[in-house]
Amino acid sequence: MAVSRLPLLPLLLLAAGGLRAAERSGRSSSAMEELATEKEAEESHRQDSVSLLTFILLLTLTILTIWLFKHRRVRFLHETGLAMIYGLIVGVILRYGTPSSSGHDKPFSCSQEDRPFTTLLVNVSGKFFEYTLKGEISPGKIHNVEQNDMLRKVTFDPEVFFNILLPPIIFHAGYSLKKRHFFRNLGSILAYAFLGTAVSCFIIGNLMYGVVKLMKLVGQLSDKFYYTDCLLFGAIISATDPVTVLAIFNELHADVDLYALLFGESVLNDAVAIVLSSSIVAYQPTGENTHAFDAAAFFKSVGVFLGIFSGSFMMGAVTGVVTALVTKFTKLHCFPLLETALFFLMSWSTFLLAEACGFTGVVAVLFCGITQAHYTYNNLSVESRSRTKQLFEVLHFLAENFIFSYMGLALFTFQKHIFSPVFIIGAFIAIFLGRAAHIYPLSFLLNLGRRHKINWSFQHMMMFSGLRGAMAFALAIRDTATYSHQMMFSTTLLIVFFTVWIVGGGTTPMLSWLNIRVGVDPDQDPPPTNDSFQVLQGDGPDSARRNRTKQESAWLFRLWYSFDHNYLKPILTHSGPPLTTTLPSWCGLIARCLTSPQVYDNQEQLREEDSDFILNDGDLTVTYGDTTITANGSSGPHTATTSLDGRRTKSSSEEALERDLGAADHEVTSRGTRLVFPLEYNA
Repeated sequence: MAVSRLPLLPLLLLAAGGLRAAERSGRSSSAMEELATEKEAEESHRQDSVSLLTFILLLTLTILTIWLFKHRRVRFLHETGLAMIYGLIVGVILRYGTPSSSGHDKPFSCSQEDRPFTTLLVNVSGKFFEYTLKGEISPGKIHNVEQNDMLRKVTFDPEVFFNILLPPIIFHAGYSLKKRHFFRNLGSILAYAFLGTAVSCFIIGNLMYGVVKLMKLVGQLSDKFYYTDCLLFGAIISATDPVTVLAIFNELHADVDLYALLFGESVLNDAVAIVLSSSIVAYQPTGENTHAFDAAAFFKSVGVFLGIFSGSFMMGAVTGVVTALVTKFTKLHCFPLLETALFFLMSWSTFLLAEACGFTGVVAVLFCGITQAHYTYNNLSVESRSRTKQLFEVLHFLAENFIFSYMGLALFTFQKHIFSPVFIIGAFIAIFLGRAAHIYPLSFLLNLGRRHKINWSFQHMMMFSGLRGAMAFALAIRDTATYSHQMMFSTTLLIVFFTVWIVGGGTTPMLSWLNIRVGVDPDQDPPPTNDSFQVLQGDGPDSARRNRTKQESAWLFRLWYSFDHNYLKPILTHSGPPLTTTLPSWCGLIARCLTSPQVYDNQEQLREEDSDFILNDGDLTVTYGDTTITANGSSGPHTATTSLDGRRTKSSSEEALERDLGAADHEVTSRGTRLVFPLEYNA
């Protein structure tokens, strides 16, 4: 037995040695895999840094070129156009100047599954790796998937635009709103933004549906393109963004009413376009044909539009009110840094809160900005007022130029472009007709009730200034999963390029050709026309006309501002009359609790930097030379006016409103005509 067992010892030693060698080999292989993984992570981190550095250098180069253009007074190309050109150059370099990665994607078949998974776990030699869904790839392009890691890195998730870049742009539009001219033209602005956008959407959608039918007839349509897709394209491309035109208007000090009409339309138009696109997506008819017309689905979409818009509006306003209350009833003004940080976070969270609740963040953050400017701004310390305005102005500038740089980059880095010459030409024609179909008819109808008419020069300029920009791009890139959406995105990109470069560059010559006045003081009122002069000096039968003009310009807002001045301003800010004088006597305890002590301490009411006062014909005096003509037709020698004393007793809520809104001590000079706002009222 002992002799027979002796040969087992060498075998056991050999087996143990083999196991140790295999273990060492396994450890070596595992170490090599970990080292390779670390190298890949390091390379990925390096590429991330390079991609972000690319955009920072783009913005830096854009800023330096902007300075050069401003120094040389060059106006044929705006900063957004420059950003797009630099983006195009970098896109060409990345596309054709950087090598592709060595790895290749290998397709795997999952024929048993009937839907894609958002996250996929793949078992590779006992190790599990996580993969996320990027989107659908057509079978014809399965071997043309982007192999350049750098191009993949500079292609951002569309949600980055909505959650990070759009909020500061939209909030700044509301926070920096020139309320005086905006509210004076609010009726026209609402008509252009709501009714005009809807008209433009349906006209463009129907015309593009005809173009799609033509493409199908001539054999240039390789996949499905439904009527609802055409309407969605109409909603996307109806979002105007005349940033180039407005920048030139601001630099040249163009007519303030024209500026207010274009700016107001573009601000509200973005909100309407995004809600309109959401309503079209929500259009789901019952039955087999999900793209046929269904009355029930149509009215459901209308209800979705109204519900989303009103809900987003309320959410933005409520967030602004909450911020105003927090800044009023705390001592945050003693710590300007904390005050500014809270203001920033509350404003940005409005967008995310609305999106999380199923509403539209664009609408919410817009009205949050307007509410913050009207109420919260009055409660901020001097340092925080300056900081918040400068902070959002810088964020707006950087975000907007970042988006336009990315547009230029996307022309070469985006992998799903579908360019159809017929669709592109049809889109340009449809946009032109859609813009004309809502500018000219609506202007005609609005002029029937406006005191200061929208003349033909203004209408032509508004027609010319219908640029497409950041909002249209963000809406188009948000969903590029299908053939139709990819074609819509590519066409939208070309339309933005054309309008920013060609239309934006032609703004200054167009202003000159249309004889639109420039060099206007932003706080200046339009010079009185012959018609308005007749209304001012009317007497007897003309009193009805005078009252009608008064109601025409301010009746709705005077009701609102009377309530706002007497109740909301004292509750939410440190300005306005004490609530003890406006609320009933039985509310004395609540009035004393809600009224800020500063209201009693300050003899002169606090005023906003941007007074949003409303003109009232009954309070207007027109002076020609030494003769003064008042609104009731009386005339006499011109006498100096006195300043308003803070201890003055208010005769009515309207008079208190006008004093609070800053109408009491403004004197405006325009071409030899002086408008004097009286400071004393005769009993």
